[in-house]
Amino acid sequence: MLLVRRARHTTVLLLRTQQRNYSHSRRTFCVSHTHLNQRKGLVLGVFEKEEEEASLHLTEAAKGFDQTVSGKLSELLKISGPALKKGKTRIFYGIREDFPCVAVVGLGKNNAGVCGAENWDTSKENIRQAVSAGCRLLQDLEVNHVEVDGCGDSQSAAEGAVLGLFHYDQLKAKKKTKVTAQLHKSADLVGWEKGVAYAEGQNLARLLMEAPANHITPTVFANTIEEKLAPHAERVTVNKRSEAWIEEQKMGAFLSVSRGSEEPPVFLELHYNGSSDSTQAPLLLVGKGITFDTGGISLKPSASMDAMRADMGGAATVCASIVTAAALKLPINIIGLAPLCENMPSGKATKPGDVVTAKNGKTIQVDNTDAEGRLILADALCYGHTFSPRAIVNVATLTGAMDVALGSAATGVFTNSDWLWEQLHKASVVTGDRVWRMPLFQHYTKQVTECQLADLNNVGKYSRSGGACTAAAFLREFVTAPHWAHLDIAGVMSNKDEVPYLRKGMSGRPTRTLVEFAAGLTQHS
Repeated sequence: MLLVRRARHTTVLLLRTQQRNYSHSRRTFCVSHTHLNQRKGLVLGVFEKEEEEASLHLTEAAKGFDQTVSGKLSELLKISGPALKKGKTRIFYGIREDFPCVAVVGLGKNNAGVCGAENWDTSKENIRQAVSAGCRLLQDLEVNHVEVDGCGDSQSAAEGAVLGLFHYDQLKAKKKTKVTAQLHKSADLVGWEKGVAYAEGQNLARLLMEAPANHITPTVFANTIEEKLAPHAERVTVNKRSEAWIEEQKMGAFLSVSRGSEEPPVFLELHYNGSSDSTQAPLLLVGKGITFDTGGISLKPSASMDAMRADMGGAATVCASIVTAAALKLPINIIGLAPLCENMPSGKATKPGDVVTAKNGKTIQVDNTDAEGRLILADALCYGHTFSPRAIVNVATLTGAMDVALGSAATGVFTNSDWLWEQLHKASVVTGDRVWRMPLFQHYTKQVTECQLADLNNVGKYSRSGGACTAAAFLREFVTAPHWAHLDIAGVMSNKDEVPYLRKGMSGRPTRTLVEFAAGLTQHS
C-alpha cells in the first residue's frame, strides 16, 4: 500500500496497486517519523497536458525519476485526482527510499513565454510560483534538504526555491526549519547558481527591510553591507561617510532630515569595479535610506507606523543589488549611494515652513517634514553627478500616492531617457518584478517650482494631487544627466499574497530587476 496526501486537501487517500511485482517490504510505506527523520525531499514538475497528449506531460527530470520507479509516479498522479493545475502541489510518500517525500508541482502550460498583456515571461513566473509552493510544503514537513527539478529553466527554479523558503524569524525562539535547496540532476548548474545569487540578493534586502528599526540603525545598516561585501574586497570599496563629512559637502537637505534624531546619519558610498576597463563610466545607483520614518514634526498616524522600518527599502535594494553584482562578478562598474538616517520629531527637528539649502545651492521650503525622502535623495543625486555616470537610477519608497496608483503590481518609473526605460523594462520582463512608466510632465514641475519662500517646495502647491508625479518632478530639479530614472517602490515595499513565491512581509523588490538591468548594461559598453 502507498499512502498519498493531496496538499490541497487534508484528506489522506490510501491507494492500492497490484500492477507491479514489488516485494511487500519495497511497496509498503507510511508517513512516519522514520521517513521524516531522514529529512530529505524532492520537488518535481508537471506541465498541463496539451489536447493531443494522451499521457502526463512531465518535465525531463520528472520523466527520469518516473523511469527509476517503473512509472509509479505517473500512475499515482493519474489516480490521485484531477490534473494538477498551475501552482498547485501534490505530495507522495515512499515512492523511492532516498526521497521519503516527493512534491509534484503544476507548472501550467509548457513554453508559455512572454505575455505582452502581463509584461512578464509567464513560463518563468509559473516555475517560480510552483517550485516555491513545493519547497514550502516540504519545509512545513520539517524536511531540511530539498532537491529541485530545474523545470527547463534552472534560474527561475532556483529563484522560486530560495525566495519561497525565506522567512524572517531571527528574533523568535521557535524558528522555521532551515532548508538547503540544490538542483536535481540537470546540466544547467550555471543557471541554478545565478538564480540562487539573484534570490539571495533579494533576501538580503528583505532581511534589512524586515528587521526592527532599533536593530537596523544607519550605522548598523552600513556595517552590515560592509560585512556582506568583505569577500569581494578586491573589487569593492566601501566608504561610510560621517556627519562631519556630510556637513563639509554642504548637504543641507539631508542634514535637515537627520537633525531630529539621536542616531547619527551615515552617507554610505560603495564602489564596485567589475570592468577591466578602468575608464568605463559607472552606473550610479542611489537609494533612500530612512531607517525609520515617523514623519518628523508632520507626525504620521500611529496605525501601521511600524512598517516604516522598511522606509530604507531603496537603500536596501540598491546595496543588495551591488552585493549580488559583486558575487556574480558582473563586468561593469557600479557606484552605490545611500544617505542613511532616521526622520524623528524633537526640539532639533525641522519645522514645517523651514527653508533649507541643498548641495547644489537650491533652497527648499519644507512644508511637510513627512516628505523627507526627496530631500535626502536631492543631495545624494547632486553628489552622484561628480562621478560622470553613464546612467543614474534612484530607488525609494517615496510616496503613498504611488501605492494608490499602481498598488503592488509594479514599480513606478519616472525617467528622462527612453533608452534607460527600455533597459529597465526589458530586465523586469525577465525577472517578473515589473516596472511601469509614469509621466514627467512640466505640469508637475510648475507645482514644485512656484514656491512662496524658496526655489522649490517639497510637496508642491497641490499636495494631494499627483503626489508621486510631483515628487519625481522635485527630484528632477537635482538632475542634469541625460539618462536618469526614479523608481518609486512604495507600492511594492511589502507583500501580502500578491506575489505567490514571497511570504507575507517586506518584499525586497525590485532587487532582481536592478541586478538584471545591470547585467544587461554589460552588453551596452
